[in-house]
Parts: sequence; C-alpha cells; structure tokens
Amino acid sequence: MTRFFGGTQTKYQTDITTLAGGISNAGLKMEYILFDDCYMSTVEVAYDLKNVTSHLIASTSEIMAYGMPYDKIGQYLIGNIDYEKVCDGFYSFYSNYVTPCGTIGVTDCSELDNLAAIMKEINQRYTFNEELTGELQRLDGYTPTIFFDYGDYVSKLCSDPDLLEQFNEQLKRTVPFKRNTKQYFTAISSSYYGERIDINTFSGITISDPSTNPGASKKNETAWYIATH
Repeated sequence: MTRFFGGTQTKYQTDITTLAGGISNAGLKMEYILFDDCYMSTVEVAYDLKNVTSHLIASTSEIMAYGMPYDKIGQYLIGNIDYEKVCDGFYSFYSNYVTPCGTIGVTDCSELDNLAAIMKEINQRYTFNEELTGELQRLDGYTPTIFFDYGDYVSKLCSDPDLLEQFNEQLKRTVPFKRNTKQYFTAISSSYYGERIDINTFSGITISDPSTNPGASKKNETAWYIATH
C-alpha cells in the first residue's frame, strides 16, 4: 500500500512515493510540504517524504471543503516560518467554523528515523492485542478504521513504562506542533449528513498498523512498515 493524493478516482491519484521521487530527482529539499487534503498527517506519508522535506503540515482526518484558512495562516508560511502559529491559526478558524471540526499536525521529518528505531524495538517485543482495536482513538470515517491515533495505538501496544516514556518523548519531538477541535467530521458515514466523532486523545499523526480494512491490505509494503518491523 502506498499513500496517494489528488482525488477519489485512480486516474487523478498520485502516489506519495512518486511525489518524493520527483522532488528528489529535481535535486530539491523542501522546507515544508503542506497538504490541503484529507488524511495526510500519517507516519507512513511522513516517512516516505523524510528525505525531500524538513516538515510535513497536514490533517489527520477529513478537512472541510473550505480547506486550509490561508488568510489566517498564510503569513506564517513565508519568511520566518512559525509552525506553532500555523496550527493556532488553523484551530482558531475551525473552532468558530459552521462545522467546528478540524485537526492539524506538523511533523519534523528529521526526527523520523529516531522514531522508527524506537518503534522497531517496540514491535520486536510486543504484538498488538486485536481485542483492543475498538478502544483505539479512530481519526477517520472508514469501516473498519484505517487511520488510528499513533500515540494511542502505541500506548496500548507497549506495556514497558520506560520504553513507552521514551517513545512518547520522541513522538513529541517528531510532532512538535498540533491542534484539534473536540470532534472531527467525517462524510464517509452511514449518516446522510455525515458524523462528528469525539477526539479523546490526539498525537497530531496517525498510523495504520492495526487496521484490518482491505484498503490497508498492503501496509506491510510501506517504507515505514519495513523500517519498523
């Protein structure tokens, strides 16, 4: 499985690995890549882009049709970039939006190799109890869930308090800035009007390791999975 962006139809979709390859082949290294798109703040996406960008700015969940509020955050995206104020501006806007739902995270891609090393140690020592899947913080509208809160997943995977603390400290370095409203919205719902789902814990980034959704059936082919298992 690779992550993609660009649309719901295959002909409009571009794999993240293709984007990374294009940037690399051009000899470029971005300061940041911002996705004005749904479900792009994932550890799998960030890991694929770690060599071509310093930071990833994206939403863990569905982003409303309005998109990124550039009139609120644009000034912090040029010149002296202020990632914290980008998140604050996003949160301020969506807290007062007609549907007050929004999530955003900023990943420092230089920290991803350190995160992967700790995750590999955790995966070597522990196997996730699938009976706990229903207790995980979901951040999407898919059934079964594809995108789980990363920190919440590891908290239920790793039972060594010292190793878990080490992971949590590294996760904070990897995702130094994040904001979320009390709920996120999903249009991928059985409800005609969509659904609002409570956010009880939020890391600013998701993971698909525990997913049983067919859409994640090739998750073990991602660079992230290979590096951490």
